Amino acid sequence: MKWNSRLMETWEWNAPIVNEKQKQKVASRVASFVKEGDVIGVGSGSTSYMALQAIARRVKEEHLNIQAIPTSQEMMLFCIQAEIPVTTLEVQIPDWSFDGADEVDPDHNLIKGRGGAMFKEKLMILASPRTYIMVDRSKIVSTLGLNFPVPVEVFPSAIRVVEREMEYLSPSSVHLRTGNGKDGPVITENGNLILDVWFRDIPISLEKDIKAIPGVVESGLFMGYKNIGIVHD
Repeated sequence: MKWNSRLMETWEWNAPIVNEKQKQKVASRVASFVKEGDVIGVGSGSTSYMALQAIARRVKEEHLNIQAIPTSQEMMLFCIQAEIPVTTLEVQIPDWSFDGADEVDPDHNLIKGRGGAMFKEKLMILASPRTYIMVDRSKIVSTLGLNFPVPVEVFPSAIRVVEREMEYLSPSSVHLRTGNGKDGPVITENGNLILDVWFRDIPISLEKDIKAIPGVVESGLFMGYKNIGIVHD
């Protein structure tokens, strides 16, 4: 017996979608990759939401049987709403995955994490044979860090230690991310805090240097991942 849920019927994306037409184009392209029986990793953010909606239409129209592995509670709810069966990395290996990005450089290095899900997103990319990163042209940059800081997920009791140790990496500024829909700081799905860290220069080693600080759970730098393909408008 299925739930009769008004909450799920009315659940929708809760913020304006920037560059919606461009995002719709790349979302439709990624939706065209779906095949019968696929297990698909579902990234977070507005572009991933639009791709999931396009995939859901194909599933309904073509009676496809697929499974999804969402990287956030938000995307899990959208999968449930679309009646796409949900599974986990503990159970299934994704055939492929898709996600968005805040910035992409010419070498396909990324900054991600405005949605605060970089830990699970990075796990998904590492688990997937191929990940399609969907971006509009505003996200393509000559060098990382031009328009966005590097998100750093931090275990709460380590916040002062991480702040001190981060100074050895010469950031231009460090800020604790605060919520728009709640009072106080943003809390990730893992129960952690997020620092937004600006750097004047982002060398290839910075991802590992940040991760080496005790108390850092993950960063939003995705450097040198070979299984990434960029899909842009």
